Amino acid sequence: MKTKRSINWRLAAAVATCMGASLLSACVVAPARPPHPAERVEVVPVAPAPGYHWVKGHYRWEGGAWVWVPGHWMPRY
Repeated sequence: MKTKRSINWRLAAAVATCMGASLLSACVVAPARPPHPAERVEVVPVAPAPGYHWVKGHYRWEGGAWVWVPGHWMPRY
């Protein structure tokens, strides 16, 4: 009787270990990104026409590095 309990306990432990390993293998870990670089100072040019607003520049994560996207004028909707 003790042998059967021992086998059941070992089987349960093995099943729990396999399930835990399968759940952990499904985790996707994104690589850590370096912090944002310092903000750039932009000189805002004169609006091209009335009804435009300035969209300030910002950094975007692209290809494994921070890339600066310069500010630009956009028409209002």
